Order: sequence, then structure tokens, then C-alpha cells
Amino acid sequence: MDIQHPFAAIVDYGLGNLHSVQQACTYVGLTSVITNSKQVLLGADAVILPGVGAYGDAMQELHRLDLAEVLLDLARSEKPLVGICLGLQLLMTESYEFGHHRGLGIIEGPVVRFDMPKEDGKILKIPHVNWNSILHTPHNACWDKTLLSRVKSGTFMYFVHSYTVQPRDAKIILSTTEYGDAQFCSSIGYENIFACQFHPERSGPEGIKIYHNLKKLIQEQGCRNHEER
Repeated sequence: MDIQHPFAAIVDYGLGNLHSVQQACTYVGLTSVITNSKQVLLGADAVILPGVGAYGDAMQELHRLDLAEVLLDLARSEKPLVGICLGLQLLMTESYEFGHHRGLGIIEGPVVRFDMPKEDGKILKIPHVNWNSILHTPHNACWDKTLLSRVKSGTFMYFVHSYTVQPRDAKIILSTTEYGDAQFCSSIGYENIFACQFHPERSGPEGIKIYHNLKKLIQEQGCRNHEER
């Protein structure tokens, strides 16, 4: 497959809003391809793992398509790996959605269901389907060197989820979000990995900044690689 560089590969494992992600890439001028080809994923300048649906089904498909090991290899590389919604959750060690399922294990920690969040004494609806704000964590008060660059703390993003991630290492949590009396991790940053619980491609101009930042990052990496040759 002849693809113009730089390009992002969007992982196709049968679950997720793949075309919305691709449209966001196109909007910022980033070439992208939707694929389940191991060769294309490994040859991409960045990989985006989106997802909407059941955790167990997603992991089953990743293993069936022999993509789990590819994602592990990408996580160990210097290439940007971006997880969105279920894509974030799949990076974790395990999930308790409809049973117990092993995840990719790239990020240590479980995926758990909201524990009856309340507001003014009333139990809030699950799934959490709403625009909600993302807030700096005390140890990540500056997002300038992450894909959240130029996104302000308190910015509203679009969420659709019933489960949340609980990273064991709190230092990798870039932002948290509150739903009633529940506070959860809404994005993480770890080495070459950025992942978020919200949908940046459905979050208007502020969400699109993440795709602009991804394009800029892979262009900068391409320049560095060229200079090193």
C-alpha cells in the first residue's frame, strides 16, 4: 500500500467511530488510513486506537486479527500511540465489564464501572453521556508538551462511557473529570502514549486541537529522524 508520509493509521478491529476519527485527521491535513494490516500499522508515523463497544469483544477481535502484539510493539517504540474512549481502556491491565477480561497491559491498572455517582442526593444516569470539563491534575499542571497543548484546564469535551480507568501510577494522569461526586481519569500521558476517555473528534474546535498537535508531533519526529540519518 503506497501512502503519503506522514500518515496516521487508525486501527480497524470492527468497533469504533473510525470514520469520525479519519474526518478529524483530514480536517487538520493529516493523511490517515483505516486498517487492520500489521505491516501498515508498523509502518505508520502514528497509530490511533479508537473504540466504542464491549471490552471483551474488542480484546477478542484484537487477538483474532493478531493485532495485540503489534500494539505492544508500538507501545515500546517512539511512535505516537493514541487511544480514544474504549481505546484508552484497552491499554489497561484488565476490565470488569461483563465479567473479567485481560487487557493489553500497556498501562497498569483496572477498568471499573462508575460506582453510582450522585448529585444532590440523586443517582446519576449511566452511561455518562455528556459534555464535561477536563481539569489539570496537580502534578500535570502544564500540558504544553502533550497532545493537550493549547487546551485549557476546564475545557469541555464530549464523553460516552460507563466505565473508567484507574492507572496505578497517578503521575501519568493528565486530566480528571467530575461526574456528580465521582472523579475519574479522563486522559493519560506516558512516554509515547496519549489516551483519553472523551472523544476529541466529537468535541468541536478544542478537541480538534489534539489532532493538530498529533500532526505537529509526527512532523517534528520526521524532521528529527531525517536529521539523524
